[in-house]
Amino acid sequence: MHINPERSDRPDYGLLVRQVTSVLEGERDLVANASQFSALVYDTLSDLNWSGFYFTVPSKKGEGQDLLVGPFQGKPACARIPFGRGVCGATAVERKTIVVPDVHAFPGHIACDSASASEIVIPVIKDDKLIGVFDIDSPRPDRFSEEDRVGLEAMLAAFIAATDF
Repeated sequence: MHINPERSDRPDYGLLVRQVTSVLEGERDLVANASQFSALVYDTLSDLNWSGFYFTVPSKKGEGQDLLVGPFQGKPACARIPFGRGVCGATAVERKTIVVPDVHAFPGHIACDSASASEIVIPVIKDDKLIGVFDIDSPRPDRFSEEDRVGLEAMLAAFIAATDF
């Protein structure tokens, strides 16, 4: 049985990895699992104003790739982000997690929600292919710690293992 823990600044990430596994058990659909994962993160981490996926798609300009918004929790978001633009686009290019304590100091930051003050973006990689990124925004500056990075990467690994792409 799945029971959400209370929202926390310092969640028990070991428990949350088990919760991801439990919530996604028996379902491998990308949209269903991405929706559930986004909701679980949004519901268990405190001080968030956005939690969701952007998936890799061909660029509308004919060359390269973009990130297209997928399942999320929060206010409406930017629909399409070019690789290399903003924190999400930089994460897609670098293929590594980026933690930004102050989004206003990040070169090229895209302000989808002016209330966002800090952000963490984690690449979604399966079989060395970039599927997209998982983005989390907070209205609180310096919201995300090294503990959050490690824990969220572990949660995302459980999502990737449970999902067909």
